[in-house]
Amino acid sequence: MPNKYPAKKGWKVPKQKYKISNWSDYNEALRQRGNIDIWMSEEMIDVWYEAERIYDGTGTPKKFSDLAIIACHEIRLVFKLPLRQCQGFIDSLFASKNIPLCCPGYSCLSKRLAQLALSAPPYKKSDKVDKAVAAIAIDSTGLKRFGLDEWHQEKHKISAKRSWRKLHVAVDNLHIIHAAVLTDRFTSDDQMVESLASEVEVNVNHVTADGAYDKTPVYEDLLKHFPQADIIIPTDSDAVYNTDNHPQRNRNLQEIRTFGRMAWQKVREYGKRNISELSIQRYKKIIGRQLHAREFSRQKNETMLGCGVLNRMTKLGMPTSYRCA
Repeated sequence: MPNKYPAKKGWKVPKQKYKISNWSDYNEALRQRGNIDIWMSEEMIDVWYEAERIYDGTGTPKKFSDLAIIACHEIRLVFKLPLRQCQGFIDSLFASKNIPLCCPGYSCLSKRLAQLALSAPPYKKSDKVDKAVAAIAIDSTGLKRFGLDEWHQEKHKISAKRSWRKLHVAVDNLHIIHAAVLTDRFTSDDQMVESLASEVEVNVNHVTADGAYDKTPVYEDLLKHFPQADIIIPTDSDAVYNTDNHPQRNRNLQEIRTFGRMAWQKVREYGKRNISELSIQRYKKIIGRQLHAREFSRQKNETMLGCGVLNRMTKLGMPTSYRCA
C-alpha cells in the first residue's frame, strides 16, 4: 500500500522483493493440500451416516450426517468438480479402499447444502489463535454469480449481463478467516461490520479496514465487541473534526493531518490490512471467482465452506517471508 502514494506523485519505486525462509515446510504443505486423506479423514468416515434415523413426520429421515455433506462439498471446492462428478469421484475413493460407504446423490448434496446451519467458517479454532491476541482485518470482494466471458462479449458484440454477490470477511494475523458473510451487490461494506464482529471469538487488540468503513457507527460496532481494540481506518481527504464523530475517528483524522498519511500508516501498522486482501486473493485463486450454486441460501453456505477450506489449508502451513530488496 505505501507504493500507491509515490505512484500518484510520479515517482518510480522498485517493487519490494521477498524470500521464503521455510520453503521446504511450505512446499510440503502445498502438496498436502491435494492429499485426499486431509479432506476424507477416518474421523469423518466414522460419522458418515446418521447414528439414529429419527422420523419426525416431515419426510424420509436423513441418511447422511451434516459432516458427510460438508466433506463432499469441501472436496468439490478443492478439486473443482461438478456435483455429479463429485459423487462419482467419492464413490470411486470408497471402492478403491474397500470402504462400505457411498456418496450422497448429487440432488441430495444440492438440497442439503441449503440446510446446513453454518454461521461462521469451519476450522477457525486452533491453539495458536485461542491463546494469542489477534489483529483483525476486514474487507470485501465480489464473486461472479453469472455472466458471459470476455471472448463471447467481444466476438458477438453483446453486453456482459453480469451479476455478482459480495463476500465480506474478517481475517486475523495468522490468516485464519473468523467470519464471512455473503450479501447482494447493493449492500454497503459498513453495514456488515456488526455481523462480522459478532462471529469473532478471540481477543482482538487491533482492527484495520479501508476507507469505505470510515463511519462513526463502524467504530461503535467494533468497540462493542472489541473494547480494547485500536481501530485503524483512514479518513477521507475532506474529512473534518467533529465532536459527533467517534473519538478514535477524530484521533485518526488529527494524526493524519499532523504527521501525514504515510507516517500514520507506519506508526499505526495499517499495513496489516494486507492480510484481508491476501485472503481474498487466495479465495479467488484456490476456490474460484464464480459461485457454483444458483440459490442464495446455497451460495451463502458455499462461500462459508470455501473459507473453511482456506482455514484448513492455512493450518497445514503458510510461508514465512522476509524482505530482501
